Amino acid sequence: MKTFELCAPCLFGLEGPLGNELRHMGMQNVRPENGRVRFSGGAAEIARANLRSRFGERVLIELGRFPAATFDALFEGTKALPWEAFLPEDGAFPVKGYSLNSALHSVPDCQRIIKKAVVERLEQTYHVSWFSETGARYQIQFAIMRDEAVLYLDTTGTGLHKRGYRPAHVAAPLRETLAAACVDIAGYRGRGDFCDPFCGSGTIAIEAALAAKNRAPGLLRAFAAEAWPLCPPEIWMAEREEARAREFSGDYRIFASDIDPAAVDIARKNARRAGVERLIEFSVADAAKFDRATDRGVIATNPPYGERLLEKRECEALYRAFGAAYARSERWSLFLLSAHTEFERAFGRPADKKRKLYNGMIRCDLFQYRAAPNR
Repeated sequence: MKTFELCAPCLFGLEGPLGNELRHMGMQNVRPENGRVRFSGGAAEIARANLRSRFGERVLIELGRFPAATFDALFEGTKALPWEAFLPEDGAFPVKGYSLNSALHSVPDCQRIIKKAVVERLEQTYHVSWFSETGARYQIQFAIMRDEAVLYLDTTGTGLHKRGYRPAHVAAPLRETLAAACVDIAGYRGRGDFCDPFCGSGTIAIEAALAAKNRAPGLLRAFAAEAWPLCPPEIWMAEREEARAREFSGDYRIFASDIDPAAVDIARKNARRAGVERLIEFSVADAAKFDRATDRGVIATNPPYGERLLEKRECEALYRAFGAAYARSERWSLFLLSAHTEFERAFGRPADKKRKLYNGMIRCDLFQYRAAPNR
């Protein structure tokens, strides 16, 4: 089976968790870099990474990299790549990408040059001068940084954070991949209690349930490469069966609440779509009055930042009230994601540990508090 150089982009800060999960999947040559993890694999590994990755944004095949300080260099470097080994005569091959700190700074011009080079290469193979592009989609991506171009084919299609369970959401949603990472960093694996007292559309609690069951997050959706001869149906079928065979069964104590009844209703519907509604206990509750008891538990949550949902002072008052409630609680560890620069002051206690993460382009900190000692 042919082996490819693969790349899984991710949100900044998630390179470590993504690298670990790819290693656990049996991927070879795993190398975390800024904003991505590179690894090696064939068609089965492409399907496995798409189906099972909780932290990656997509899975790309790296076709080649070369110096591209001029449009001629970009054209010739692109044309030299073996596009005919991937793109059929009727394949659709749109081009998108970005350029940073490079002489070629016009993205539209780079798109046009790359498209033209691919067309000329395919003309030599298929002996036609026009391509209908009515078949399967082969999204070409490029990245030009410091005058080096890297060209990819996107095997995923819609980003991996789109699990398929959240068509409806409340304002300022948390990306599913970041929610899954918060659960992972919190160390929740299905043992003990788990709670999100600011559940919003339910993303963190749903990702906790998926992690507890070890359910592959991509089982409910389709991927671009499923329509490619490179990744035949039997490979996807085998990887889906393997993913299902890896699921756990058990009784889990996962709690999700929000002060907004409409948000709780949306969260419950999203959990139903994800197939984990029975694993989560939803309720309407004020996080400022948090008093849930536990022998051992983890709180992972993403309260309002104060930018869109609440004014800054209201947000700080909410943090203060929740901080007081948490101080009275016992045996709960807290992992709280916030972009508010004054969170610790308002909460009333400095974090035991902080980790820098990004929700899209919003810089956040994951504030980590150890469980209070028994009283």
